[in-house]
Amino acid sequence: VLSSLEVAESPSSRMRGLTGRISHEGALLIRPGRTVHTLGMRFSLDVAYLDADLRVLRTVRMDRHRVGRLVRGSRAVLEAEAGCFERWGLQVGDELVVRGDGDPIQRGATQ
Repeated sequence: VLSSLEVAESPSSRMRGLTGRISHEGALLIRPGRTVHTLGMRFSLDVAYLDADLRVLRTVRMDRHRVGRLVRGSRAVLEAEAGCFERWGLQVGDELVVRGDGDPIQRGATQ
């Protein structure tokens, strides 16, 4: 279970992602989003490419200063500091769900 999630839905927040941060405790859900970059990043990322139902299609570890590849069928991307997906047990085929503070379940991300 992931306890901290930011959602980037505006064009500027999607483009910025986690760039410039020293570290990040939770994850960032970028939607819509089909690819990411680590240009200007201070740390490597775990990246999960998600379909329209927020099912994990592919996970990769991206080193700093790289540009990700497009993944067929991806509609959103989940970014976290490298090593987080292993700790959380996140893997291909998992479907993610977001639960807000007392809000009904929404499409999004926590395992």
